[in-house]
Amino acid sequence: MVPWTTVALALGGIVALPAVLLGIGLRNPRLMLQDYPKDVQAAVPPKTEAEQRETVWWAVPFLTLLFGLPLAAAVLARRQVPDLTFAGGFANAFIVLLAFNAFDWLVIDWLVFCTFTPRFAVLPGTEGMAGYRDYGLHFRGFLIGLGISVAASVAIGGLVLLLPGA
Repeated sequence: MVPWTTVALALGGIVALPAVLLGIGLRNPRLMLQDYPKDVQAAVPPKTEAEQRETVWWAVPFLTLLFGLPLAAAVLARRQVPDLTFAGGFANAFIVLLAFNAFDWLVIDWLVFCTFTPRFAVLPGTEGMAGYRDYGLHFRGFLIGLGISVAASVAIGGLVLLLPGA
């Protein structure tokens, strides 16, 4: 069973996580340099120490949302369905993670980054590089995200079994 709270948290994640990514991109897209295509990374200097520190600061809210929302979905499902099984906890967490992963891949990566390539996302000196149109890179990122989603959902599904029912 997928309670309405899971759907709400999945939709919230589709709004909140891209908002953090947009904030990073508008503040300084180099903070996401590790996620850029290899040809773009090779054409620019590595992150400065200040950029590395700032990347960590942005990672805290992003990772808190990324793993906190599916955990909240599973915990709320457990509260609403006291006999929720491991599979139920897994499914509720996975739905939230999958929703963001798919949105990130199809909308943020393929539509915005590869198709439209907004100026704020293009690092100086890398204009027109082939990597900006590398759809395969983002599909591979989606597959990696699926693996992370499964692993995190397994952990969350097990964790919610330790909680008392409603």
